[in-house]
Amino acid sequence: MTSTAGDLKILSECHHDKLTIRQRHVAVARLVTNYAFNNTYQYVINREDVHLSWLEAAITELGGTPEVMPEPSLQAARGKGNETFLPLVAEDVRSADAFVTKWRGRLGELTNARHRTMLQLMCGETLEQKRFFEQMVSGREDLLGRRANGAGSPGTGDGVLAVRWIE
Repeated sequence: MTSTAGDLKILSECHHDKLTIRQRHVAVARLVTNYAFNNTYQYVINREDVHLSWLEAAITELGGTPEVMPEPSLQAARGKGNETFLPLVAEDVRSADAFVTKWRGRLGELTNARHRTMLQLMCGETLEQKRFFEQMVSGREDLLGRRANGAGSPGTGDGVLAVRWIE
């Protein structure tokens, strides 16, 4: 196998893994009613969109076609408040850890230094996402920063909108 074909195979596999995680995060975000936690999921999804755009550009440059994948269907647990979605967040901690473990271990297989650096950056940002998820599970709400003193109420009442974008 040529180095280009090998890199294409590796990048396509990484794209599959990252897209699987991204689509799951979109599905989880639909169930996260806590405003600070949902904002954090939106931030994570945005960064994953960037990661996927990098991977898709690299795959296309190497003559491949990036995969398309539907969003999974997930159910919240029974209960009240955060307890309905925190089991899903806990699973996201584990999947972020598994992604980093797998892809850090495979960096040396890439022959192209730019692609290797791209995956290193993705692993670093995925560790940051794992930290966010761990903080959610522990109940911390100051994930993306703290409100300024006197800036409105500490929350938004009944949570977040049911859709990601409103036009």
